[in-house]
Amino acid sequence: IWHAKRFHMVKKWGYCLGDSPTEKSYRACYRAMTKHCLLQDLSYYCCLELTGKENELLKQLARICSIDTGLTFEEACCLSGRFEGSLNLYRADRYPEDMLGPVTFIWKPRDGSEKRQLWIWMHPALKQDILRELKAIFHCSEPEEIYIPEPATTSIQEEKQMDVVLSLGKKRKKEDKEGEEAVPVKKIIGDGTRDPFQSYSWISQTTGTVISDRSMEILRYRLIGPLSHSVLTETLKAASLQTEMMDSETELNNWWVENCKDSEKVSVHQRQSAIFELLEGINSPSEMPPGTILGLTVGDPRVNLPKKKTKAIPDFEKYQDNDKVRQLYLEGVPVDCAHSFIWDQDICKNVTENKISEQDLNHMRAQLLVPGSHLDLGPCESKIPILLVQQPGKMTGEDRPGWGSGWDIYLPKGWGMAFWIPFIYRGVRVGGLQEALKHSEYQRTPHTPNDFPDCQAGMQFAKELETSLLEKFKRHPPAKRANYVKLGTLSPFVCPWGQLTKNWEGRMKASGEFEHPSSPRPERCATEGHSFCDPTAEVVKEASPETGEVEETMEIASSEGVLKTEDVTGTQDFGERDEAMTSDFIVLRSEKLLMQLSAWCYPTAGKDRRVRLISRLGQKEMSEDVFLPVLMRYPRALVWVNLSLLRKGNPELHAMICIPTEDDLQHLSKDRLFCGPQEPKHRDIFKHKVQKLKEEKKKKDSAKALESDSPSVPDKETTEEHEGLVLGLWSGALPDVTSHCSRALLGYVTRGDFSLAAGCGEALGFVSLTGLLYMLHNQPADKKGLVLLRTPASLQYRFARLRIEV
Repeated sequence: IWHAKRFHMVKKWGYCLGDSPTEKSYRACYRAMTKHCLLQDLSYYCCLELTGKENELLKQLARICSIDTGLTFEEACCLSGRFEGSLNLYRADRYPEDMLGPVTFIWKPRDGSEKRQLWIWMHPALKQDILRELKAIFHCSEPEEIYIPEPATTSIQEEKQMDVVLSLGKKRKKEDKEGEEAVPVKKIIGDGTRDPFQSYSWISQTTGTVISDRSMEILRYRLIGPLSHSVLTETLKAASLQTEMMDSETELNNWWVENCKDSEKVSVHQRQSAIFELLEGINSPSEMPPGTILGLTVGDPRVNLPKKKTKAIPDFEKYQDNDKVRQLYLEGVPVDCAHSFIWDQDICKNVTENKISEQDLNHMRAQLLVPGSHLDLGPCESKIPILLVQQPGKMTGEDRPGWGSGWDIYLPKGWGMAFWIPFIYRGVRVGGLQEALKHSEYQRTPHTPNDFPDCQAGMQFAKELETSLLEKFKRHPPAKRANYVKLGTLSPFVCPWGQLTKNWEGRMKASGEFEHPSSPRPERCATEGHSFCDPTAEVVKEASPETGEVEETMEIASSEGVLKTEDVTGTQDFGERDEAMTSDFIVLRSEKLLMQLSAWCYPTAGKDRRVRLISRLGQKEMSEDVFLPVLMRYPRALVWVNLSLLRKGNPELHAMICIPTEDDLQHLSKDRLFCGPQEPKHRDIFKHKVQKLKEEKKKKDSAKALESDSPSVPDKETTEEHEGLVLGLWSGALPDVTSHCSRALLGYVTRGDFSLAAGCGEALGFVSLTGLLYMLHNQPADKKGLVLLRTPASLQYRFARLRIEV
């Protein structure tokens, strides 16, 4: 409800989420991420809890991840419970194919028992696939307990209130004896990613491993920015110790009293409080070790509300030259301080059910002798277990290290608004889904599920995006929209990744460079007498950069031959193109190979040379002996890249990444102000068919109107054929996407915009691994990594620098 009053809302993944603020705040949100603090509600993320023996858990979890991509569940620092880990999941024993999606995970610190607890956090679009795979590998078929929702009965108290509401013109206080106290109790139910009648916990009969769905049981907020720790330290105060119950009848804080009687737990709480206070003395969360976990029990944050909105500012003088702060930088949080009572479901349930209501809190404030003074609840104050997890921010590349760092805070359900409003009062700015998208864009990291084309959620997102863009395109009349056929844009609304990788593999086979990868041999393929050549498209005439004149037509060549107007058949059925998206391709995520490619993308001569980079990273020089085995192993692979425009230009969604010709590079060397070549205008080979169908339809309609006065019903076959053809879009199966235009297509942009962080146009996307190696092999040493970008609705190419950050 808080978001609904201040945000544009969207329905996604079973939830109603805030997309972007209604006020103008695009630059303000960027400033908050860079200089102060941005707050996001990530409670819609899903949590799966695994409980079982450590060896059994690790044995099965090792099947769905790979050490080739980085961390695994067995990483020692994460296994101890000190740090949060992140990795990509695949179907069991299927790496590098069948991607499930990216997840983060937290192990509960060891407490002496054999059983361990593990939280796996994921995007709601990935939950069903990952849950299905986990149930399969652990053989958890039978539900441990079945959730039966309470029947929707209305209490006598609620019925009375309904009667009062229905009787217009009467005040509730006069009719109801209880007056203001007669407020219906909030029921905390529901999760948008599952049916309430389904089970939420499954057990394995063989190993005893339990998988529990904790979605919406744990709330999650994210604070982004250099002062996010200042917001935390001002808003939250460590809970005071309590050894006696105030009232034997109530269960409020009874768990806390029991734990305070244990001297070891009291000692841990005091050390956690001391570390939490030290956070005020650090400049930025990025100074902490990445993924640091700090457990804590705090008091009710509603008690510490300031009189008016303030901006949280750190007090550096308080902890200047402090040895303890330096020790925290170097060593991080000890293992025992990472423990939190939030892992215990019974404690979380107790904390949720015994929360003091806002109404009772306001009554206590009204009874203060000095209005506005601090409200001391004493033993009645709730104690809430939380978990703080550091987010490292930008960790790849050389520019802006640590940008976008912050803290995630995990809370028991029911306490969302009690923490949200105090955060707002500390001057944070609130962001929605669009701000989260920008946050990952400036960090140059893939966003879930947009930038994961090899998993089911990414494919579903691409289909939905294509449908919405196509509908928007059709709403405009032909004269007011782009003709993508004339612009040489084959697929303006979706990226045909499968066809892109398939076409590049075909080009290399046609050049005789390497044999079919289905029968790979350990020894290098014979390359004598062959060159890494490129069968390019036949261009009739190209625009001269000096005059800017563009030829009206261009012969459209494909691997099968030149397409003529008479031979074009088929309808514009976008469902037929699913094969182009879901073909057998993978996204390369091997850290070793990506570091090798990253080193090759830098110029080794000229002004921007990186001579020492390859030797410093221990990488090999680029030669056929090195990259041919990679091509044989990954013939259809995509690589995640980021691009920065050299001069003017603003990259857009689905912009084409192309390979510049030798003439383009020579022209750029001679003229530094050269912005890029132009694509010759293509001929619309479908225009006459669209016009012909329209004329036929008009004739039939007029003939039927003359025959009878009854409303005319157009011929079904003609209507379907007519609807299939859309003026300005390519109809039927796509030709060779790599050689359709004058510049060979390398890949597509999935996100692009003017970057406030870099001060120029930046784009993120995927390129074909085969095409990338071909381009780098043929480019001169001082021009390595230079590509051309062209937006779907333009003929202008612009130069950009391609980089792979690992």
